Amino acid sequence: MEPAFGNKHHMRIRDDFPHAIREIENAWIPTSDGARLAARIWMPVDADVNPVPAVLEYIPYRKDDWTAHQDSTRHPYFAGFGYAAVRVDIRGTGDSDGVLRGEYVRSEQDDALEVLAWLEGQPWCTGAVGMIGYSWGGFSALQVAARRPPQLKAIVTIDSTDDRYLDDCHYMGGCLLGSDMLKWASTMLAYAVQPPDPRWVGDRWREMWMRRLSEMPQLSRDWIAHQRKDAFWKHGSVAEDYTAIECPVLAVGGWADAYVNAVLRLLEHLEVPRAGIIGPWAHMMPTPGIPGPQVDFLQRCVAWWDRWLKGVDNGVENGPALLAFVQDWVTPARTYAERPGRWVAERAWPAPSASNLVMRLHEDGSLAPGIADEAPAASKPEFPEPEEVGRADRPPISPATVFVTGAQACGEQAGVWCPSGLTDELAADQGPDDERSLVFDTRPLDRPVEILGFPELRLTVTSDQLLALIAARVEDIAPTGESLLVSWGELNLTHRDSHEEPAALETGREHPLVITLRACGHRFGHGHRIRLAISPTYWPHAWPSPQPVNLGIVLNGDSTLTLPGRSDAPPFDQIDDGEIAEPLGAGDAAADRRSRSTSTDPSTGLHRTVEIAEHLREIPPTGGVLREFSEDVYSIAEDDPLSARVECRREISIDRPDWRWRIRTHSTMTCTEDAFRVTEHVAAYEDDREVFATTRSHETPRDLV
Repeated sequence: MEPAFGNKHHMRIRDDFPHAIREIENAWIPTSDGARLAARIWMPVDADVNPVPAVLEYIPYRKDDWTAHQDSTRHPYFAGFGYAAVRVDIRGTGDSDGVLRGEYVRSEQDDALEVLAWLEGQPWCTGAVGMIGYSWGGFSALQVAARRPPQLKAIVTIDSTDDRYLDDCHYMGGCLLGSDMLKWASTMLAYAVQPPDPRWVGDRWREMWMRRLSEMPQLSRDWIAHQRKDAFWKHGSVAEDYTAIECPVLAVGGWADAYVNAVLRLLEHLEVPRAGIIGPWAHMMPTPGIPGPQVDFLQRCVAWWDRWLKGVDNGVENGPALLAFVQDWVTPARTYAERPGRWVAERAWPAPSASNLVMRLHEDGSLAPGIADEAPAASKPEFPEPEEVGRADRPPISPATVFVTGAQACGEQAGVWCPSGLTDELAADQGPDDERSLVFDTRPLDRPVEILGFPELRLTVTSDQLLALIAARVEDIAPTGESLLVSWGELNLTHRDSHEEPAALETGREHPLVITLRACGHRFGHGHRIRLAISPTYWPHAWPSPQPVNLGIVLNGDSTLTLPGRSDAPPFDQIDDGEIAEPLGAGDAAADRRSRSTSTDPSTGLHRTVEIAEHLREIPPTGGVLREFSEDVYSIAEDDPLSARVECRREISIDRPDWRWRIRTHSTMTCTEDAFRVTEHVAAYEDDREVFATTRSHETPRDLV
């Protein structure tokens, strides 16, 4: 039986495993303070007499319902190959005791160390443990590895980050993420206040629920209170000391995901056996991996575990340092089932043979070679000479400086910051945002140009405001004029020299800076152009500066875009179809829908973006139905950055014959010139009766943001 995913590499459901398995729906793991953590475990039936290594996934996403379907596709798979696969709800979530105190707090790591020690002591475990997870689970694996527990022999980290400040859903480049700061706080708040299942905790479930509601975390308050890179963010950021990780690491990401950058940084900076995989996927496991094509991910995980947990000499350490899918041009669209391109393999990262492509920004709007690098001339593409680009609709320019005034709606075409494989999430044609930006184009390429890595933009800028930001985009322009987003980045200009000690700009003064854009793997085709677009606004990804900004780009020879060139090499074809275990409840009704719409009120100039997502899951064998609804609304008026507003609604419920509950949250975020304001309302219902409701607000001064 094979689901129709419509990708070059398909998923097949495997049912012929080397080991027969058994499942424990709920097991209790005690902690030293008397709490119990809830676990679901799959293992070979004979593990009690023939112990096996364990693979741990440690996340706050409710093992019995929200992740049950996905868990069933991989954990039984690992068990079938001779592992005890253990899925644990972190403290204060799912069926585990306690209250969630925050994101990646130290006590969460402490609990994980106790879980590892407990696993080591079980008669069915050899004492060797691996960790796997995506998103929060990927963070957990990295953070726990940095604590160096003796039981942890290897990890697989997916869609995670090594730097919680520079590369997470709260801030990017020192810019507060209007698109995701409140959005993620609202989502995790709704998760944190859900009740445990009376099937496992008994009659005390309601008391546990009321405690979670009355002691709910202050996520948005805590995150907005730390607007610069301080100890709050350095905690849990393994980039602060890569040498703390002493076990092998397999790092995995997707170009459509928000967290792909960490894969390349981990490969570059870790000093342990390591490998990376980057596909075209969004924020999700590579199985089922959307957009496709997919990869034989679980087989590669088993090989990773076999090498480092069982000591099998299978040579995984001699494989590619990086397996990446280099994407080709595709007509810009909000959704793709599959991206065209090819898999490539790098023996080392950074690739020693890579040649950077350095291009200058010119006053006529052209982007052309200007500074030589050390790569052999034969390996560089031969760009045609620059041609003039008309700028009749742009502000007047001086002989050395070009200007762009912030358009508050710039960013509407960017798509969702962290796509999750649903519809209407990806970046649309960049044309409307390009009209709101300063753009620099190459002439049509006389041959394809392939890049893999981090683009880097070096600029000297001026600003007429003390607080300002800059956003930059690299795009692929087809001969027919469509503009495909390839990479982007943003920088709070008060953070130009330091994220720890930002400093206000001096108006009229030239400020040099460097922006590292998002990692990308892309092939620009013959006849296409490469475009650089620059703007002092990028709503809603970047919360706008308090006043409209007129940004100057000084074109003094040092303003350059460097693309991470890659020499042409044959594609990597040693990839099989992916495999998964039989999903829990295969064939049951399920739905995942997303829509995104933008509108502008011509009378007020108010730009409004609405994102709606709906999820429906049936939960065998309880007969329950899980529903989740979210609505995120981003609005801003042209010429008025202080009108920026984010509004997030969440509703989550479980309806089953013996148990019905519902959570509703409603959060809003606004600003003044001096502060950010957030209001959160939370209500809980048992059956249809409201059993809890509260509203809380906080105001936080702006700190050079």
